[in-house]
Amino acid sequence: MDNSELRQRIVATADELYNSKGIQAVGMDELRTAAGVSLKRLYAEFPSKSSIVMAVLERRHQSWTEGLDATVQQAGTPQERLLAIFDYLAGWFCQDSFRGCGFINSFAELGAISPDVAEYARKHKESFQEYVGQLAKAAGAPAYLAPQLAILAEGAQTTAAIAGTPDAAGQARQAAEVLIDAALVTAQAGSAGSAG
Repeated sequence: MDNSELRQRIVATADELYNSKGIQAVGMDELRTAAGVSLKRLYAEFPSKSSIVMAVLERRHQSWTEGLDATVQQAGTPQERLLAIFDYLAGWFCQDSFRGCGFINSFAELGAISPDVAEYARKHKESFQEYVGQLAKAAGAPAYLAPQLAILAEGAQTTAAIAGTPDAAGQARQAAEVLIDAALVTAQAGSAGSAG
């Protein structure tokens, strides 16, 4: 096994443990045992626990971005692409490993004591809002729609984690339909008004 494969295994194991138990509850010794590496090798790959945490956040960001975009790209119209965000959430919420947003959880657990974790969580959330903004623009919606939909998605993640059911995705999707329809009517009215 080369170093890249070993690093990936350590990060995947850490991600699983952090997701199920929390970051602070998992020590390096537990991670070493679960990943099947010596403590010396673990520290050779990652000099500190914070370096592993940041690698886990990078892995989560990539997984989220790729998974979300794959679902969105399968949708037909620009409006359906906006709604596909909530379809992606519905699938995620049904997974046995779902414990809420890893970025929200990491921020809640470490944001006050780790500026790096806080900053990465902020950047992840900003990139999501930018992505939704691009989808909203492609649908011809006003700029204010993107943060509204992003807040709906964030609320759905938290609600689903606490409630332990995937219902919040469908409820958020229904609310998103209303917001999208209203935003598109406003945009069309604005276009018609400026054309006259």
